[in-house]
Amino acid sequence: MIRALLFLCLWPGLALSDPLFIDRSDALPAPHVYDGGWEHFVGGGVAVFDCNGDAFPDIFAAGGETPARLYENLIDPTGWRFQDAGFPPLTGVTGAYPLDIDNDGLMDLAVLRVGVNHLYRGLGGCLFERADETWGLAAPDRWTTAFSATWETGNDWPTLAIGNYVDRGNPDGPFGACDVNELYRPVGEGYAAPLGLEPGFCALSMLFSDWSRRGTADLRISNDRHYYVVGGSEQMYRPDERRFLGQEDGWLPISIWGMGIASQDITDDGRPDIVLTSMADQLMQLSTQTGFAAAPFTMGTYAQRPFIGDDGRPSTGWHAEFGDVDNDGRADLFIAKGNVDQMPSNAMQDPNNLLMQQADGTFREMADIAGVATTDRARGAALADFDNDGRLDLVVVNRRAPMELYQNGTPDTGNWLKLAIRQDRPNTFAIGGWIELRDLKGGIRTREVTVGGGHAGGQAGPVHFGLGTDPIAEVRVLWPDGTASDWITLPANNHADLWRLPLGGIDVIQAE
Repeated sequence: MIRALLFLCLWPGLALSDPLFIDRSDALPAPHVYDGGWEHFVGGGVAVFDCNGDAFPDIFAAGGETPARLYENLIDPTGWRFQDAGFPPLTGVTGAYPLDIDNDGLMDLAVLRVGVNHLYRGLGGCLFERADETWGLAAPDRWTTAFSATWETGNDWPTLAIGNYVDRGNPDGPFGACDVNELYRPVGEGYAAPLGLEPGFCALSMLFSDWSRRGTADLRISNDRHYYVVGGSEQMYRPDERRFLGQEDGWLPISIWGMGIASQDITDDGRPDIVLTSMADQLMQLSTQTGFAAAPFTMGTYAQRPFIGDDGRPSTGWHAEFGDVDNDGRADLFIAKGNVDQMPSNAMQDPNNLLMQQADGTFREMADIAGVATTDRARGAALADFDNDGRLDLVVVNRRAPMELYQNGTPDTGNWLKLAIRQDRPNTFAIGGWIELRDLKGGIRTREVTVGGGHAGGQAGPVHFGLGTDPIAEVRVLWPDGTASDWITLPANNHADLWRLPLGGIDVIQAE
């Protein structure tokens, strides 16, 4: 028995402690609430990115009918603290996504709204100026709830996909009145008139991803069947061929109450797997050679009803995100949950999920143990290392309740690496690239760098890997043009920027 315990304690992927999160919401200067009427039943996203260049992630939170807020991270050895960075006053915001649109090395913001969407150019120091008119984004007055971006071959600026919900001006709506989605392609340093992606089925999440590993990203669109009623489905659009994929391509349409997309390779086959949040089942789809297949129910990711309390009605999932919470080398899954408003067919007291992946590949619910099983109407969320200690912390935006902020205080976590891939313009943050990490047992984990997914919000920052007990790892980068770097060895418990060099080299710049 002693020998068996010793063997288990030395196993690289073993997590020794249950996850634990410490409420740090009082580190915000004031409570922040995503509020508003029926146009803000959905949305409530949060964008996490470094807006002042200090390598600590900052927070932009949608507000709905209340102003959106940008919170600058001032965490230091004395404790957790954020301050209001004075973002230009703006209401009607449903969400936001960070990306470097103009290739100047500073993060910009695509801000989604009920109304006219805006692009904000980052000036450094958490300062921003509106640039949608300067950059030619002629956004109409719509109800925008989804966004993604990618760099297409030959373009200096990114292609932007904007997903719209119900057409508020349709007198026959809201049911059966889904609005058209839009694809904005760059012309020089600006944008042409959009291409309409029709039909639209009330998009609530979008993601450009090279899911088939053919070298070019396709656009997955997750749609809410509550409003398209009949004839709609989830969609996959192929930009280089200007068409939606069909069954002849191996794309099998699914009709769900689609809310959010989480994407990561959790089976280590080199292709991203998918979670689609919904009312009732949260649908996990595992990648195959030809497409996707539904994960078995026994995997433990469907999270279809509240796991605490006595409300047995179906759950409503919104933002979902993979992240290795305990750094054991296995991806865990957070899902933000909450009733739309007072929808009687779904659970009112609906706790968030923290599904911890076990050694056998199944997932175990531990949100209540971790202290994050709150039952407010959660919408957007992000797993990010706010205090730069190598453990993923958590922020959750709630509808009609204050935003939550948590420090990951899990003891006995494993080793880690945080890696950001960088290159000269265009596409300075190498969107569409892949990071491969080889552990000491020879296993290879693959992560794609994307903009989009989630529910109305996403991150720009280093890719986080848990390493278990491994003291080192080998890493290489597959750059967006398909060029592969050499393998390099990095010590554990480091944050490094990997800059592209000619002839396959990488310049490693480690954060202090």
